Amino acid sequence: TCCYSLIYVSSLISIEVLSYPHAHFLVSLQVLLVFAKEDSQSDAFWWACDRAGFRCNIARTPESAVECFLDKHHEIIIIDGRHSRYFEPEAVCRPSDQEEPSVLPLLCAGFSRRFVENNSVSACYNELIQMEHGEVRCQFKLRACNSIFTALEHCQEAVEITSEDHIIQYVNPAFERMMGYHKGELIGKELTELPKSDKNRADLLDTINNCIKKGKEWQGIYYARKKSGDSIQQHVRITPVIGQGGKIRHFVAIKRPHIDNNNQVECYSLRHRDRRKDSMDDRSVSSRSSDAPSLQNRRYSSVARIHSMTIEAPITKVINIINAAQESSPVTVAEALDRVLEILRTTELYSPQLASKEDDPHTSDLVGGLMSDGLRRLSGNEYVFCKSNQSQLAIPVTLNDVPPNIAEMLNDEECWEFNILELEAATHKRPLTYLGLKICTSFGVCEFLNCSEATLRSWLQLIEASYHSSNSYHNSTHAADVLHATAYFLRKERVKSSLDQLDEVAALIAAAVHDVDHPGRTNSFLCNAGSELAILYNDTAVLESHHAALAFQLTVRDSKSNIFKNIDRSVEFRTLRQAIIDMVLATEMTRHFEHVSKFVNSINKPMAAIEETSTSVSANIRNSPENRLLIKRMLIKCADVANPCRPLELCIEWAGRISEEYFAQTDEEKRQGLPVVMPVFDRNTCSVPKSQISFIDYFITDMFDAWDAFATLPGLMEHLSENYKYWKTLDEMNCKSLRPPPPS
Repeated sequence: TCCYSLIYVSSLISIEVLSYPHAHFLVSLQVLLVFAKEDSQSDAFWWACDRAGFRCNIARTPESAVECFLDKHHEIIIIDGRHSRYFEPEAVCRPSDQEEPSVLPLLCAGFSRRFVENNSVSACYNELIQMEHGEVRCQFKLRACNSIFTALEHCQEAVEITSEDHIIQYVNPAFERMMGYHKGELIGKELTELPKSDKNRADLLDTINNCIKKGKEWQGIYYARKKSGDSIQQHVRITPVIGQGGKIRHFVAIKRPHIDNNNQVECYSLRHRDRRKDSMDDRSVSSRSSDAPSLQNRRYSSVARIHSMTIEAPITKVINIINAAQESSPVTVAEALDRVLEILRTTELYSPQLASKEDDPHTSDLVGGLMSDGLRRLSGNEYVFCKSNQSQLAIPVTLNDVPPNIAEMLNDEECWEFNILELEAATHKRPLTYLGLKICTSFGVCEFLNCSEATLRSWLQLIEASYHSSNSYHNSTHAADVLHATAYFLRKERVKSSLDQLDEVAALIAAAVHDVDHPGRTNSFLCNAGSELAILYNDTAVLESHHAALAFQLTVRDSKSNIFKNIDRSVEFRTLRQAIIDMVLATEMTRHFEHVSKFVNSINKPMAAIEETSTSVSANIRNSPENRLLIKRMLIKCADVANPCRPLELCIEWAGRISEEYFAQTDEEKRQGLPVVMPVFDRNTCSVPKSQISFIDYFITDMFDAWDAFATLPGLMEHLSENYKYWKTLDEMNCKSLRPPPPS
C-alpha cells in the first residue's frame, strides 16, 4: 500500500501529493494530471509543469490514473473535481480495499489543498512551486532517512545524537566499537549517568555546555571513559540542531580517537591548531569561548555561518573548500591556506599590491589617482561641471559633401596608423562628426537603427559639441580616436565572429559617447571636491555613470538627433541600451584588473587549452552571452587606452596631452586646498617618461598581451615595444620631457 499525503485543492479541482516510501531520489518532480477531458485548465497545469521543469503525465479515467501512478509513482497528483459525472476525486484516491461512504468530505480522503479554477499558467505555476517547497520537500527528507541512517551505520567516525536534554537517542556501530557499549545500554540514558573521565576539567565542561546551549558548534579534545574503565582521548565536534521555532532540538556529536603528541603523531589539523594555542591543556576550539579567539576559532565560526546560508556565493564556496582542505593538510600547507584566507578577506581581490611609494612614487601616484574614488573631505569646496560653450552647430554635411582633403584622409580610416591629429586640424576640432559618419556608414548603423543619415549626422554633432574642447586630452578628438580603435578591433576576424550586429552598433555608440562632458578632472578629484555629480552617484564611477546617462539624455531630447526613435522599445532597445551602458562603465579604472583577469581566465586560457583540437568548441566559448560581455568590455578598454600602441609620434602627442591635463588638476587642487591625488604630476618636477613607463608596466602590457592573444594584433604590439623603449631611453638619460634635448 502507498503512504498518502493528500492535498485537496479546490471545490473545483483537487490536487494530491503522494509520498511513496520506496521512491528513489528524483532529478525533477513527476506530476499526474487526472482530467476527464482536455480544456484550458488542464492545459494551464501542463504548461506550468513545463515551466517548472516537472515531468507530467495525463490520465482521463480513474483506472488509467491508478495504473499510471503505480508505474511512475508521481509526487504530485492533480485531480479535476469539477465534473462529478465523470468521477469523484475522493473515490480515485481511496484505497480499493476500503468501502467508505462516498459522501465523505474530500479532506477525509486525504486532500489538504484547494485550488479555485484559474487557467492562468502563472497561477498554476505558483501553486506547483508552493507544493514543491512545502509538502513535497518534506516528504523527500523523510524518504532520505533510511539512506542517511544507512550512511551513519557504515560511518567510520563515532556518532552520538542526543535530545536537547542530553538524553541519548542514537549511537552508530562505530561509537559502540570505540566505547565498548552496546546501543541498548546507552539509548534513553542521560549523559550525566555515564562515567566521566577525571581528566576533563570542570571549566572545560562548562565551556562546552555554554557554547552549545547558545547554538554554537564546539570542537576540541575531550577525554571519555570506556565501558572497561579506560580513558580515551577523542577529537569531538558537537553541533546543535535547530528545529521548529528556532529552538535546539538535538545535539550531534562526531568523535574520533585522538593520539597525544607525546606518544605518536597526531592529526595535522589539530597540530596546526596547537601552534596557536599551545598554552591550553584542553586545546578547546570552542566558538568564541576565549577573550582572544584564534584564527582557527574564527574560521570554524565563520564556516558554521556560511553553511547556514540559504544562498551561497562563489567566494563562500571557495572558503568552504579551503577550510575543508585544511583539516587534512600538513602544517606547511595549512599555514599557506591561512594566508590565502587572509587575502580572500579583502574586497580588492583584483587590485595588485604596490610597492611602497618611496620605491616607485610615479606608479603609486598614477595608480592611486586612477583607481580610487578619492578621499572624503568635508569642506566648502565644490567642483561643478562647466557648461560647454556650444556655438551654433553648422548644417550637417553628407559624406558626398565632405571637403576633398578630409575625404582623402578618411580613405585611410581602416588603417591602424590613421593620424587622428591631422583630422582634428583639418576639421577644426570636429573629427568625431566626420570620422563617426564614415565608420557608422561602413558598419550599417543607420540600417540597424532604422534611422536616416541626417539623424545620425545631427546626433554625432550633438555628441561632439558636448565634449569640452578646452580639455587637452578628454575632448572629441580622444572620442574619435577611441571610435577608430573600436572599429579597427571590430574588423578583426575573431572579434567579428564572436559578436553580432547589435554588439557592433553598441560598441561604436559607446566609443563615441564614453567621455562626453568630461571636465578634464579625475573621479578622485570630483569626490574630494564634493561635486554635485559625486554626490549624485555616491562617489562610485562618477564620470562613467555621468557619461552614460548624459548620452541617452541628449539623444532622446530632440527627435532630429534621436537615433533610437525607430527602434522597438521592448526587447531590442533595452538590450542595446544595456550593452552601451555596460561598455561605458567598463572604462572606469577601479575594476580594470577584474575585467582583465576575467577575460584571461574565461576566454584566453580555455581557448588556448582546446583550440588545437577543436575550433568549434573554441567558437562556443567565445559566443556564450557571458563571454561576449567580457569581449566587449575588453574591446572598449583597449580602445580607450590604446595610445601607447599607436605610432611613436601619436604616442608622444597623447602622452603630452594627458600629462597637461593632470598638471592642470594638480594646480587646481593646490589652489582650492584639496588633497593632491597625484603629487608626481607637478608640472615643475614631473618626469613624463617615468609616468609613461609606469602606466605601460602596470595597466597596458598585460591587458594588450591578453587582447593580442585573442584578436591577433602584431602591429600594435610592435608599436608598444618600440614606444616603451623610447620612454626607457629618455628615462635613462634623466630626461623628464616628451623628447630628448637637442644636441648641444
